[in-house]
Amino acid sequence: MKDMEKRKRVMQRSMRLGHCICDPKKPCPCDVFREQDLCPCAGERAEQPDGPVRLTELVDSPGCASKIDAASLQRVLAGLPAFDDPRVLIGVPAGDDAGVYQLDDERALVQTVDVFSPSVDDPYLFGEIAAANSVSDAYAMGARPLTALSIVGFPIRVVPDRVMHEILRGGIDKMAEAGVAVVGGHSINDKEIKAGFAVTGLIDPRKIVSNAGARPGDRLILTKPLGTGILAFAAQIGRAPQGGPEAAARAMASLNRRASERMVEFGAHACTDVTGFGLMGHLGSMASAGKVDVEIVWDDLPVFPGVLQCLADGILPGAVERNRESSGHCAVPDEGLEPSMLDLCFDAQTSGGLLIALAEPRAEAFLARLHDEGIAEATPIGRVLAEGTGRVCVRYAGRRRLPEPRAIPRKPAAPVEQAVAAPACCAEEETRPMGCCEGDSSPPAAAAGRSDAVTEAKRHFQEFMKATGRPGALDAATKQAVAIALSVLARCEPCVKAHIKKARQMGFTQEEIDEAAWMAISFGGSPTMMFYNQFRDS
Repeated sequence: MKDMEKRKRVMQRSMRLGHCICDPKKPCPCDVFREQDLCPCAGERAEQPDGPVRLTELVDSPGCASKIDAASLQRVLAGLPAFDDPRVLIGVPAGDDAGVYQLDDERALVQTVDVFSPSVDDPYLFGEIAAANSVSDAYAMGARPLTALSIVGFPIRVVPDRVMHEILRGGIDKMAEAGVAVVGGHSINDKEIKAGFAVTGLIDPRKIVSNAGARPGDRLILTKPLGTGILAFAAQIGRAPQGGPEAAARAMASLNRRASERMVEFGAHACTDVTGFGLMGHLGSMASAGKVDVEIVWDDLPVFPGVLQCLADGILPGAVERNRESSGHCAVPDEGLEPSMLDLCFDAQTSGGLLIALAEPRAEAFLARLHDEGIAEATPIGRVLAEGTGRVCVRYAGRRRLPEPRAIPRKPAAPVEQAVAAPACCAEEETRPMGCCEGDSSPPAAAAGRSDAVTEAKRHFQEFMKATGRPGALDAATKQAVAIALSVLARCEPCVKAHIKKARQMGFTQEEIDEAAWMAISFGGSPTMMFYNQFRDS
């Protein structure tokens, strides 16, 4: 039901300001009002569709790939003031999974927060994964999480409300499985969907498993396979391997609770969870914090179904490159290791497994216990070599190879002449729009002998083209810049000359004319650039 009085009041205020009050970047009336007869500022909403919503189509970078890369984060954090408090046992400088604040001799608070965009399409499953990922940082330190606050970014009134409801329901159910009480939360209206939790837990300060305790001779054990970022990207571009995304979704939604409890029981020396910075980033941080060098065997790294084929096909998300820039200095690969193999180590993981450093004599019994309790994919991947500077040596044993690359079907590109069709204004030289055809609107001599209907249609068309050039929602200068760009893109010689001439008469600088033309060149490519260069100085 539309409240027309409310609409009138709100729209009058917006129109006086010259800006939509709920989105200052838009004019009033906005495109939603023009197309759907709805005023969002007045609380009017379209009927929400009943069909499914694919969450990964609504975001640019799925899952933990949406996080800021480690190198950029270090630059931002550099020079920030430190909080000097002896009760802060682990804080920002440690770069660990969570902060630890001591309450007394036997208790310390563990606090962490994690938020990211969807890595799966199902809202309920995404909520589960967001919760499992958020609580994992507490598990990585051997803590017992107690409470959580939800954090949600959501495009309200754009995506159906039920989607946000299901995300929260999935998160609350997963937190209940972890024995964690969701005591509140915070939400913001955001163009991209994001979800996560701030988690608080307890730990005995004498039993903290930090990322800095790895010792020479320790075995390195990873509790979940790798490849969630690669598979999420493959799904986004329609190249997901059979069974891969489903296996990854099950793993991402599973808690690291039992693995955490068992590592404390078996006396693990160090631990971190593998998430957005990839295996190399998190293992490199562990090695650096512990002042050791480590070795992993690429052949032993557990992977989800189809990930090796994606590596061979070059199906790699942008986060791989960002993580390589941030932590590539740690890697010391074997000569026989192909660069595409090493890419696996830089893949951003979402709700990944625990990476645990454990004394060699206890490793076999620890692994057997994990397998008995259903953590079947827990795998030894390497060992701590000796004291060092944080190097990660990646050894290749030759036991596993990448499959043959598959051919990628490509659509033939249309010729530029076909891709950029000439607009109606250039079909005949005497009917050009705006600055290039603002001459006498009377029928030209070439029209003599034609029927009155054709002549009348031509006259109306010329009037329409003139009207499009007049200032409206766009001012005259903006429209003239658009005219330059469209003329260059269409490669209409008389149009380009006329619009450049008119732009100069209006006071355009050469830089402004060039910038408008380069918008067209960015779409049309080098043929368009060569065409524009012919008339730039005319």
